[in-house]
Amino acid sequence: MDERKEGLNALARDLHVPFSNWAILEEALTHSSFVNENPESGAKDNQRLEFLGDALLGFAVGDWLFRRYPEAQEGELTSLRAWIVCTESLAGIAREFALGDYLRLGHGEAASGGAERPANLCAAFEAVVGAIYLDRGLEEAVRWVHRLLDRRAQEIEAQRWRKNAKSLLQEYTQAVLHITPSYRIVREEGPDHAKVFTAQVLVGDEVWGEGTGP
Repeated sequence: MDERKEGLNALARDLHVPFSNWAILEEALTHSSFVNENPESGAKDNQRLEFLGDALLGFAVGDWLFRRYPEAQEGELTSLRAWIVCTESLAGIAREFALGDYLRLGHGEAASGGAERPANLCAAFEAVVGAIYLDRGLEEAVRWVHRLLDRRAQEIEAQRWRKNAKSLLQEYTQAVLHITPSYRIVREEGPDHAKVFTAQVLVGDEVWGEGTGP
């Protein structure tokens, strides 16, 4: 078995997916720059699989959220789904599976850090989901995404409460005090590309809290 096939086998084991079509997994890990630089290889890039995986992720994540949070309204479910499938979140999952180590990139893309670029990692992860769907079928692909979300349930729950904090405060102050809270930036630090802000929440003229973050 050659080194590349051994690597794909290792990835499949980490994913817990018994691929029968190795070509589809290879396609999921092939960046367009590799195809452009190696036209004689006959390789296909992962853009079509990325499209497919993106659609399947949207459905599978929505289904998981719908079942897990029966009391949540449409707006909250939409917000949580957007956070789960955003580029940074999916790139983080891709890093957990070390997808960057398996990406086939053109020389220029590789030299410029393409294996760690969030957009490339996100696209590769979506393409892998598309590959799982084509190789294992819809039900198994959805179950795979659900298992992934089950392992991240605590993180998702924490995000849910972070998103809800402002809404809960507003509901309380309006119901009890008949006041809508306001927010103000009191300090900015750091360079333009990495600003850190300190903000305060006020209820009337009283400062109820202060926090610092990007």
